[in-house]
Amino acid sequence: MTPIKWDGQVTIPIALLSKSVQSYLSESIPYIMTVLITIAALGSIFYKLWKPAFLSKNRYIHSLLDVAPVWVAARVMGSIFAYCVLFQLGPEWIWSSNTGGMLLFELLPVLFAVFLFAGLFLPLLLNFGLLEFCGAITTKIMRPLFKLPGRSSIDCMTSWLGDGTVGVLLTNKQYEEGFYTKREAAVIGTTFSAVSITFSLVVLSTVNLAHMFVPFYLTVLFSGIIAAIIMPRIPPLSRKSDQYYVPNNEAVSEVIPKNQNSFQWGLSQAVKRAEKSADAKSLIQEGMHNVLDLWIGVAPIVMAVGTLALIIAETTPIFQWLGIPFVPLLELMHVPEAAAASQTLVIGFADMFLPTVLASSIESELTRFVIACVSVTQLIYLSEVGGLLLGSKIPVSFKDLAYIFILRTLITLPIIVLIAHLLF
Repeated sequence: MTPIKWDGQVTIPIALLSKSVQSYLSESIPYIMTVLITIAALGSIFYKLWKPAFLSKNRYIHSLLDVAPVWVAARVMGSIFAYCVLFQLGPEWIWSSNTGGMLLFELLPVLFAVFLFAGLFLPLLLNFGLLEFCGAITTKIMRPLFKLPGRSSIDCMTSWLGDGTVGVLLTNKQYEEGFYTKREAAVIGTTFSAVSITFSLVVLSTVNLAHMFVPFYLTVLFSGIIAAIIMPRIPPLSRKSDQYYVPNNEAVSEVIPKNQNSFQWGLSQAVKRAEKSADAKSLIQEGMHNVLDLWIGVAPIVMAVGTLALIIAETTPIFQWLGIPFVPLLELMHVPEAAAASQTLVIGFADMFLPTVLASSIESELTRFVIACVSVTQLIYLSEVGGLLLGSKIPVSFKDLAYIFILRTLITLPIIVLIAHLLF
């Protein structure tokens, strides 16, 4: 996750590896993902109906295939959508380049490659003391400001420097291992799974404001931090319980001994964690389990939920209707072309890129700037992060995500508009 300079741009090694795999397997990945989604659907149905002993005895396969009926249905729906897109079956609104085609040919190839390397390398991030060290260093900031343990700072940095999907993966893994409570996992997953710097530049370029990247990203950071301070203190996140997914006797205490400073304590805890790390074979096995968890458990949900959300966005006026209440608010804040901007504030729930696509035709630079900033700070979009959260063990429902999306919009919008008026 360490930033490096490559071809004149700042990026991270995992992004370079992901892009190389996408380039090498560009035409094959949609077919590979369709096969994986099919395995997830058929495997879950087979397991639910017959529960063969040779599979149920394997705890890992059991956790992979024995999912709730709603997720079995989502996996089946994801596989149906995938075949419709791959072979252009059924109505065009299922497989067009703006709906299912966008998911299978544009998003899932990215997720395939990111999941591969993020899953394989995740044990290196988790098992050798980095979280323990950073947790001790940052706990005095994270706990009072965001009501979170210090180790969550790594999730945040991973999202910003790398990708929000990797942040969700990291958070889910920590939650399953008993390092985060239900409330902490929900807060981190919905608040710190930020859009990466790289993708933020793509968003800004789409609205023809690439020359304003520095003020844009500073605005996103500032409004995002304000939202991160407020969101854990209000429902629905404040109502999540502080129970752990599993008890963990190895969880690091945040109480720093009086005879040590935070650096010394963090270093000692990091060394202890590294000493307990497994051998190379176990690390590779754990990495492969992570990859399969994502390919089999998460990809079908992203395909199903993301395609459904995009179909609704493209073929119905629902998001336009939902945007109507924002018109007087935008007019009150003197945002030009308020009617055109209003629907972009809601359509981001389907996909983060849709608001900027719609905004590209808006004449006012101030309005385009506001839409670009808001689309990035909303975080919860069903075609990627939202779908990942629903497919993970992190305790958030669809209703939770909808509430959080609206709350984040209402919190960040006034801040972004105020800064936009100062800039333009």
